[in-house]
Amino acid sequence: VQLQASGGGLVQPGGSLTLSCAASGSFFRINDMGWYRQTPGMQREPVALITSLGNRDIANSVKGRFTISRDTAKNRIYLQMESLRPEDTAVYYCTAQIKISPWVTVWTDYWGPGTQVTVSS
Repeated sequence: VQLQASGGGLVQPGGSLTLSCAASGSFFRINDMGWYRQTPGMQREPVALITSLGNRDIANSVKGRFTISRDTAKNRIYLQMESLRPEDTAVYYCTAQIKISPWVTVWTDYWGPGTQVTVSS
């Protein structure tokens, strides 16, 4: 199983970016998916999560500016980021809870390698 994120880059304050993440490989089902971010010296923090039913949980720091969406058929999620601020600068990681086969009882958390988002003038 692999998660691959794309869409990061350099943007000016007030600008927009959309991140995309796709799960690939052999697996049975995906449960929750989401985005975390991390800056040097800080713990990784949740940004936005979306369940298999489409329920969303957005961090207060980005509420009203970031939107998470999901394409279940394509095993893909998106993070639409607007009104970006310098403090949004971080490496953004995609994560997914995946069950490898119908015969296992546990969900395993998988992480993508991260994509850099830099907000600077």
